[in-house]
Amino acid sequence: MITIKSAREIETMAAAGRIVAETLALVGGHVRPDTTTEELDHLAETFIRSHPGAQPSFKGLYDFPATLCTSINQEIVHGIPSHKRVLHDGDIVSIDVGVWLEGLHADSAATFPVGDVKPEVARLLEVTQEALAAGVAQARAGNHVGDIGHAVQQVAERAGYSVVRELVGHGIGASFHEEPQVPNYGKPKRGPRLVPGMTIAIEPMINIGGSGIRTLDDKWTVVTQDGSLSAHFEHTVAVTDNGPRILTTVS
Repeated sequence: MITIKSAREIETMAAAGRIVAETLALVGGHVRPDTTTEELDHLAETFIRSHPGAQPSFKGLYDFPATLCTSINQEIVHGIPSHKRVLHDGDIVSIDVGVWLEGLHADSAATFPVGDVKPEVARLLEVTQEALAAGVAQARAGNHVGDIGHAVQQVAERAGYSVVRELVGHGIGASFHEEPQVPNYGKPKRGPRLVPGMTIAIEPMINIGGSGIRTLDDKWTVVTQDGSLSAHFEHTVAVTDNGPRILTTVS
């Protein structure tokens, strides 16, 4: 069931979203060669819990063991932070984080370059951000979920990349994952209609190579089937009478 949020609930999600955005900024500032993903995770958890009432959304969600999902290079999503996972110059790392505050969640992700990356890697990050922006722009009352996916897909495939299809964005609110599912591909005017008060997580996952994926033996980490690099950017967005409102921002 799709839940419609009140103005007060959307403001609460925006407050959670500010903490999410600040966490991503803090962690991103510590992404550098020789840092471990476990160090980034500890930094994020300490910062989130420093805000009265705020808790990491991911820790314990479906028994996930950490505050962050940290996914390196060919890892698409759900990478588990570890002292054994050391970042190296030229890597990219996707940081996905959620915050629970006063009964509601907010969720965002960004992919960061580690040190100096090759131009083709920097382009993947730029295009994935452009795909997210295109998807967000379609989160307007009267549009449909398919309009969002179509916009994301157009940007990614025009650049020669592929869209991960088995993993999708989602509604978000009192539950971390709510209806509707928000695929990163689709046809305009298809799928559930968007109405004011809906809150959704839009999250393009874009691969340089093919769209195929597989899950590692840890039962969490999802990687590209062909070993190609993948980028992931995400915002929690409210559909309002005045257009899309990004809730996972510092402003």
